[in-house]
Amino acid sequence: MASLAVVGTGTTWLRMRVIPLQQIAAAPIPMRRSSFFLLHRYNSDNSPGRNYCGFLGNGRLRRRCLSISAADSQVRVRFAPSPTGNLHVGGARTALFNYLFARSKGGKFILRIEDTDLDRSTKESEEAVLRDLSWLGLGWDEGPGVGGKYGPYRQSERNAIYKQYADELLQSGHVYRCFCTNEELEKMKEIAKLKQLPPAYTGKWANATDEEVQEELSKGTAYTYRFRVPKEGNLKINDLIRGEVCWNLDTLGDFVIMRSNGQPVYNFCVTVDDALMAISHVIRAEEHLPNTLRQALIYRALGFSMPYFAHVSLILAPDRSKLSKRHGATSVGQFREMGYLPQAMVNYLALLGWGDGTENEFFTLEQLVQKFTIERVNKSGAIFDMTKLRWMNGLHVRSLPTMELVKLIGDRWKSSDILTVSEGHIVEEAFQLLKDGIELITDSDKPLLSLLSYPLYATLTSPECKPVLDDGLPEVAARLLAALDSGELLGALEEGQTGWQKWVKSFGKLLKRKGKSLFMPLRVLLTGKLHGPDMGSTVLLLYKAGKSGAVAPQVEFVTLDQRFKLLREVEWTSFQNDQPVLQSATTAP
Repeated sequence: MASLAVVGTGTTWLRMRVIPLQQIAAAPIPMRRSSFFLLHRYNSDNSPGRNYCGFLGNGRLRRRCLSISAADSQVRVRFAPSPTGNLHVGGARTALFNYLFARSKGGKFILRIEDTDLDRSTKESEEAVLRDLSWLGLGWDEGPGVGGKYGPYRQSERNAIYKQYADELLQSGHVYRCFCTNEELEKMKEIAKLKQLPPAYTGKWANATDEEVQEELSKGTAYTYRFRVPKEGNLKINDLIRGEVCWNLDTLGDFVIMRSNGQPVYNFCVTVDDALMAISHVIRAEEHLPNTLRQALIYRALGFSMPYFAHVSLILAPDRSKLSKRHGATSVGQFREMGYLPQAMVNYLALLGWGDGTENEFFTLEQLVQKFTIERVNKSGAIFDMTKLRWMNGLHVRSLPTMELVKLIGDRWKSSDILTVSEGHIVEEAFQLLKDGIELITDSDKPLLSLLSYPLYATLTSPECKPVLDDGLPEVAARLLAALDSGELLGALEEGQTGWQKWVKSFGKLLKRKGKSLFMPLRVLLTGKLHGPDMGSTVLLLYKAGKSGAVAPQVEFVTLDQRFKLLREVEWTSFQNDQPVLQSATTAP
């Protein structure tokens, strides 16, 4: 009969059910505990809390089915990237889901750097990951640069901790020394393959005597620490996204937790770290689901409580393969350089596998925190759609306060060496003139460069311009140059928008033109183009830019003075004979 103990703790109380050894089938696996126990914690309102499991006394154990779950007093989640490259959008989404879950529950978001792969981990990659997370607005409560009472937060600085727990498992009999050579291990794999079996370790050193072990140690033979896996039974977890997941233990085989060079293996590090850092929920990519079996066995052997697990689906390319570099940009840093806003990236990544149940797709980070629930995360793969991401970025661009957007675009124009300044009247007026149609910050480059250019020759020789030429363009050009020479035009430009409007009105009366008949030839002569933004604002901006020196010297900027000089050189009669205009009229001096 199982015995039941109830222990009160003030706000919570505990029930311990101890199952005698006789109720569990025996097996030839040495253990230092003879009875398996489940410790159920209940809150004051009789709701279930965290479950614990373990063994009591000395004995041998074979058949067991573990169904392990957990609940938390405080939500603590972690994002644990390996600094071996740039932050992939899949990793960024995992970090985001962890962040949203922690913030929505009033918990903590921990950042841990898993840099045990010493050959591939670099300081540069770690710095890039931290920079990208900060850019996305996903600030961490504990971790590198912040600290915390559960540190160190880099695995490379925790080797002494791993060694301590590995030795504890060795003493308890859950782990044994394995002296197999690489050649022996490869042969085991080949034999398993021939028998169409999983490539599991055969257990050569699992039952070695103390004398056999001591003999190898005396010879200085290299060895690994292998975890002793039960040969029968199964293990279950209740995944918060995927539901119940079950593994048969006989498919695993004894696995390594410490390499022969003393370096701990990933699954061992993760388990020890998550337990010692009091992680309540492990939210990670579904490719880590197979690791859960090994980690659960280590949790159990060390007597640690299990966290909740939630395995998020992969991000897929349009062809439904795993998103990779061959599909284009895949890292957060690349999207930042392409001109995407962090708000848009966060919004879009959140929608890859999650929704609030409405048709709404526009969310700020604060709104996502309010609405996010792990129950609404979909377990099927999510397609990464570049077109939709760009569209969503446009929504966020248009939602920004005007001055914030002006600053972003001004910084862009200066960093891309179009302007020598990032703020001021030139930047503000150019923004107002060119802001329509911008979905990415980098989209602002092309219209500004176009505005500064003067492709007069290409326009005059285009079929679309022929009606303008036939409508007396040479006459308008002559009158325009006359207005320049008289000082009327420059005086109007000095007065700004009001002066320009007065001059255009009087110029139209002089030529007896209005509407398209007036503005189309003026646009061609002053901008060198048939289409574009408001012509008056464009001409005024060109006038100010030419005087201010705000345009970078390497840009092919044709000032108004240079444009008028080129107009004087045009041989208009050549168009009557279908002869090309002078080449000098197409470029700046």
